[in-house]
Amino acid sequence: MTGAGRLLAISDLHIGYPENREFAASLRPEHPDDWLIVAGDVGEVFADVGYVLARLADRFARVIWTPGNHELWTLPADPVAVRGVARYEALLKACRRFGVLTPEDEFPVWQGSAGPVTIAPLFTLYDYSFSLSGDGAAATRARAVALARAAGVAAADEDRLHPDPYPSVGAWCRDRVAASAARLASVSGPMVLVSHWPLLRAPLTALRHPEYAPWCGTELTAEWHCSFPVAATVYGHLHIPRTTLHDGVRFEEVSVGYPREWQRRGPAPPQPRIILG
Repeated sequence: MTGAGRLLAISDLHIGYPENREFAASLRPEHPDDWLIVAGDVGEVFADVGYVLARLADRFARVIWTPGNHELWTLPADPVAVRGVARYEALLKACRRFGVLTPEDEFPVWQGSAGPVTIAPLFTLYDYSFSLSGDGAAATRARAVALARAAGVAAADEDRLHPDPYPSVGAWCRDRVAASAARLASVSGPMVLVSHWPLLRAPLTALRHPEYAPWCGTELTAEWHCSFPVAATVYGHLHIPRTTLHDGVRFEEVSVGYPREWQRRGPAPPQPRIILG
């Protein structure tokens, strides 16, 4: 056991797979003061997401969650059939029942060995501006879908993630980014930014299928790690766990990913990453 608690992070548990569900059930803190960030994509079925987050909240001193695209899917077989903003709000209600912090709650402050750090879970979505040609806001959903289909890449969000009552995911994204930026501007002192989607384009160079980039974030957040006093950022979505530096800021991709992905890297899924000690 370590001598003090740690701020840990993991994402993309994808518990619809039996191997991943077993792994999620095995997660335990090493110290009673350990916090756990869960940066989206716990699963697709509403009840499963709540169940896993509740179990984690029973074990860790604090659990902080932000949604990924998979939690926002509305699948035909899911008894909870709400869509879009209503689904997000239903997930928030479930999290609050279990004591899990969300992007809509007061940002918690980690009291670590280097001093206090604000942990800011963010829900930003994507707007197709991470396009292949780099044309930013000029990119369109139709063009992104056409390029992906031509390359044999399927973006399941197009059929399963609904923006209701917004006219588009891009419009929902713009509102989320504006609200998040306003909250970050009110924070003093260092922060850890937590988002399911990477906050800048640079990590996408590692994608096996670059045609998937338009579903991976928004150019609207690309300067946040420089504009705010950011100690580190945490993200998932890409299923490429690694640590990189951008403009001197540490970016931690903390995905577990699908069994076929993590099994290529070793016999067991990656453990939660230490963000702060």
